[in-house]
Amino acid sequence: MINLTTRYGAFFKVVIVSSILMTLIAACGGANPASAPSANSLCGLGNGEAATAAPIVVGAAVGASGGPADFSSASKGAAAYFNCVNANGGINGRPIQYIVEDDGWNPEQSGQVSAKLVNDDKVVALVGNTSFLDCAVNGQFYKDSNVVVIAGVGVPRECFESENISPTNQGPRLSSIGAAQYMNEKYGATKFVCMALNIPNFGNWSCDGMSEWGKDKGITVDQVIFDPATMDPTSLVLQAAAFEPDAIITTMPAPVATALLKAAEEQDLRAKYHWFGPTSLYDLAFPGAVGSYWEGYLDVQIELVNIDSAGSDNQNWLKVMDGYADAKDPRDSFSQAGFLAAKIFTDTMLKLDPAKIDRASVTDALKAVKGYKSDLLCSPWYFGPGTTHNANHAGLMVKLEAGGKWSVTKPCFEVEDPALAPILELEKSQGLTK
Repeated sequence: MINLTTRYGAFFKVVIVSSILMTLIAACGGANPASAPSANSLCGLGNGEAATAAPIVVGAAVGASGGPADFSSASKGAAAYFNCVNANGGINGRPIQYIVEDDGWNPEQSGQVSAKLVNDDKVVALVGNTSFLDCAVNGQFYKDSNVVVIAGVGVPRECFESENISPTNQGPRLSSIGAAQYMNEKYGATKFVCMALNIPNFGNWSCDGMSEWGKDKGITVDQVIFDPATMDPTSLVLQAAAFEPDAIITTMPAPVATALLKAAEEQDLRAKYHWFGPTSLYDLAFPGAVGSYWEGYLDVQIELVNIDSAGSDNQNWLKVMDGYADAKDPRDSFSQAGFLAAKIFTDTMLKLDPAKIDRASVTDALKAVKGYKSDLLCSPWYFGPGTTHNANHAGLMVKLEAGGKWSVTKPCFEVEDPALAPILELEKSQGLTK
């Protein structure tokens, strides 16, 4: 008998090594663009087979209607990813049934929809929540029900200070402080006006954060807090201007900020003060809404990477949105955040025995997540122990440029909120980002 291993050993070694090298090249996105992975291959099991076993029920509570803005973008990003996962094997054969409820920006309705999701629909977790009300109204309920929330976009303070809620975003307080840091560094601004909505633990909480940051830097922050239902944009802009600031921030949803910037345009104030905003202003539609007047005059802090980032997760988000979402669904930071929340959930569930996935096992698994890396973020994400959760505390700056384009003006940098001190210490002592 001929010993093929002896006779052709060298040949086999060459073939095996070449095969390994080709596999590695393909995995790393080699020189052949045609071999680049599709959205399907990057969702869940990536096997192209529809999941048909018993569904895993997941929910989300969002403020889609009844308020000054539609805050459902994160859930749409999450839904697109879950649709892709379900088309590619699901959670080891089990599809994700994603139920999104609108709280209507109404506290009573917020309690009702969350009770429905938890008690009636029997969700194992909530993923992609985005609401000005949900965290405050339902934070204790989620804890009592042993339900974990991976919020796509945390807004009021309670989203970051509730035991069972951990957002993927920074929140308006950190985003506003980060933007103020840049305005001080770039333009030497030391006198700010913070304009924000009169919503409990949102407007004052965000603006007070800027004051606390600037306390030892000789930086003053005046506040214009208002009710969006009765707002007079021109009067509010003139009220802010009366403080004679160096810079004015509009800490609010994009539609409200648009109205204020239009009023400022009517007064021709773009060059008199430096204008800036938090992540809520960063999407592809905003430049068209405010018009070319503001090109070159508006700086925005973003909590995840820029929408046109070449990172693999960001590119996959865009592919998934194109393949599994409506063409009208926003491509913005909040959509990225919802996509990321869904991906964290999916990656965590794929490590569990699919037959034993229930609310208790899901809660334990999600609370144990740490060191989760994604190019959508400036640093790894974790759920975290205790009652304070703010894993995302570094962002970027972008500027509205000619042609309605956003350009990155400062890459990832840490936000200097004094309130982050215990969180940073906890990260270090427990290795949460490793």
